[in-house]
Amino acid sequence: MLKKTHKQIALEKAILSHLEGKSIEVANYIFNDQEIKALQDYANTVSIKRLRFNDHGPVHMRTAALNALIMFDLLHDAGIKFNLEAEKLGTFEDSKICVLTASLLHDVGMTSTRDHHEIIGIIFAEPIIQRILDTVYKDNIQKKTIMKAMIIEGIFGHMATEKIYSLEAGLVLIGDGCDMEKGRSRITTLLSQHPRVGDIHKYSASSIQKVNIIPGDKKPIKILIEMSQSAGFFQIEEVLFPKIISSPVKPYIELYGQVKNEKMMQYL
Repeated sequence: MLKKTHKQIALEKAILSHLEGKSIEVANYIFNDQEIKALQDYANTVSIKRLRFNDHGPVHMRTAALNALIMFDLLHDAGIKFNLEAEKLGTFEDSKICVLTASLLHDVGMTSTRDHHEIIGIIFAEPIIQRILDTVYKDNIQKKTIMKAMIIEGIFGHMATEKIYSLEAGLVLIGDGCDMEKGRSRITTLLSQHPRVGDIHKYSASSIQKVNIIPGDKKPIKILIEMSQSAGFFQIEEVLFPKIISSPVKPYIELYGQVKNEKMMQYL
């Protein structure tokens, strides 16, 4: 039995509520795999203790996955076809499995380095992805090959440093960017005793009270960021906004930021 925090368990339940069929099988496989847990835990150790960055571990990857799945369902409910289905290469469920798997593995490269961790992570993730697909899709070589390529695209593209082209990978990118609520930076804020270059990321993240992903007024997805102070706009403008701009999902998103008791600002 793998040891998990209450937060991880709650996030897993929330993720499972968005799944059915094969995607539940994949989620449970990932949630209970010892190698994946070791990678996620060590990524967090490197990020928080060694680099003094924010959470890049099991809670973050589950939060990113949940964000991506919420947006996935909003797009599906709006009648948007994902690339695998539109290109007649797979089903809606296959696309969801790609988003889920890439999101839950996207930061495993943080076990080795921050620089280019989106590329290093593929080295760790590839054999794991193959294990998952072999378990669920058995001898369907074509399906497994296509899905592995798309999952790798999601991991490779999550930093918005490289161009991606599928809606599926685009959701991984934005789901990651939406994990910006104050709890993610809490531990590094407590650990830090002296000012450091990059502290604006930490303190601006502490200003983010709530990230709401809801149906949009004119587009399928509305992302509303609630803040306690204007420092939170730094997170929107320097972290989330560039990821949305780089994502193929951008045409379907409304983006708003609001400091408590002040006028809402619209970005998209």
